Amino acid sequence: MFQETAAGISDVIGLGSDDLSAWEMSLRALIIYITAIVLVRVGQMRFMGQNTAFDMILGIILGSVLSRAITGNAAFLPTVAAAGVLVAFHWLFSVVSFHFDFFGKLIKGREKTLVRDGEIQWDNMLKNHISRRDLEMAIRKTGKITQPGDVAVAHFERSGDISVIARDKPKVLRVADIKVREGVQQVRIELAGAD
Repeated sequence: MFQETAAGISDVIGLGSDDLSAWEMSLRALIIYITAIVLVRVGQMRFMGQNTAFDMILGIILGSVLSRAITGNAAFLPTVAAAGVLVAFHWLFSVVSFHFDFFGKLIKGREKTLVRDGEIQWDNMLKNHISRRDLEMAIRKTGKITQPGDVAVAHFERSGDISVIARDKPKVLRVADIKVREGVQQVRIELAGAD
């Protein structure tokens, strides 16, 4: 009974066939799609978000491997197994990098400081191929500041994003001299607060 069912499924998705029909390829695509969702959920992967090259590499390779199972360019079950191994190793490397920072830096990289106390760190800008315009765009995206001089610190993150922390604005002191009426002492009011 099990062999007959397995043979029936094998025939429906074209296992062992060199020439796949549209129906067989469509069923393979559906199976691979579901398999990919399961692998991503089980592996707790985050490669579709803005994350490190480590995560993006898995996404690219996983897509490439699984597509071969859909088109029949590789054997179906071994290809699915290979995808499972990729996800398992990605998960394992993620766990190890969580517990051992040196390993995380080795496979994910490290952030680089681009601006410190309003001063652009040109050596890190050059090493990471980030132009002044790239930096200024990231600064403008904060919506609060527009110039590198207004930045406390900016980092080129492991994800490839530039994070910016604005400098604290100095407190503005406003003074208002008020005369109530002639012959009465003048009143001075000092208001302190952010601009």
